[in-house]
Amino acid sequence: MTKLSDTQAIILSTAANRDGQIALPLPDSLRGGAAAKVIGAMLAKGFLEEVEADMRNGEPVWRETGDGHGVTLVATDAGLAAIGTETDSAEVKPTEDSAPKTRTPREGTKQATLIAMLRAPLGATIAEIMAATGWQSHTVRGAMSGALKKKLGLEVTSEKIEDRGRVYKLPAA
Repeated sequence: MTKLSDTQAIILSTAANRDGQIALPLPDSLRGGAAAKVIGAMLAKGFLEEVEADMRNGEPVWRETGDGHGVTLVATDAGLAAIGTETDSAEVKPTEDSAPKTRTPREGTKQATLIAMLRAPLGATIAEIMAATGWQSHTVRGAMSGALKKKLGLEVTSEKIEDRGRVYKLPAA
């Protein structure tokens, strides 16, 4: 699911409940440059689209085109899907943010050294990793917890081995 700011979620939720899925008027707390920035991001992600406003029927106008016409903002199927609302359309275009980005470590870095040591059949202890990278123990633990587990999604396991102490391992790739 795509991450939305609170303001974006409010705009899309309100639009979903209006006739024609019109996103205007915007919340009172959103004005000027902040409104332009939020709407610009939502247009870029495909959550909103600009359509010609029917000014005779009193549709709110987002901006004027300069030729006596105006455009309004309408929530798209992708925008409604982002807030979990069912759409009538069978096809919803995924946005760039919908797929999680996977990170891969560069070769020759300390992080790559850490991963190679943890993938070795015998694994590695904190002391061994400290000697190979020049890091302190808290940095080694932080790299395993933050970079490997949280950012790269790797599963670091540990077990206590009698002669070596606590040994950390990664499953072979």
